[in-house]
Amino acid sequence: MEQYQLVYDALNKMNIPYDVVEHPPVFTTEEADSYIVGKEGVRTKTLLLCNKKKTAYYLVIMDDAKRLDMEKLAEMVGEKRLSFCSPERLMEKMGLIPGIVSIFGLLNNTDHDLKVYLDNEMLSEKYISFSPNDSTKTIFISIEDMYKFLLVLGYEYTILEL
Repeated sequence: MEQYQLVYDALNKMNIPYDVVEHPPVFTTEEADSYIVGKEGVRTKTLLLCNKKKTAYYLVIMDDAKRLDMEKLAEMVGEKRLSFCSPERLMEKMGLIPGIVSIFGLLNNTDHDLKVYLDNEMLSEKYISFSPNDSTKTIFISIEDMYKFLLVLGYEYTILEL
């Protein structure tokens, strides 16, 4: 089954309404944003980070226009240093390739070992956009339904000022 269909099925099962915009394949948030001009909602980037020993994993979701201060985040989560996970580790942890990382990759995290961090600045919006684990689609859900998605999957989340 296609990754996006797994996402749609999960959202339908959770009674979470969603809106999908289909577009040519994109692998950056800037490319994706060009196809969703005029749609209400914060555009996000989702980053999978790990500590130096690769024993702790952090899924960070923030406005795609914002730059992440990795040193500040490392300090906030009690790590000396954080780095981006390799493509191999991303595939192992989320079943995804670089360029389509999103909150919906949690559906593939069989180890249930990712810590989820949300940037507070984006949470005042009504809607939020993600890749449904597919480079040819952008999906919009409400912020409230994003929280519901996380909780139904059993993930706690932490809101930070990034």
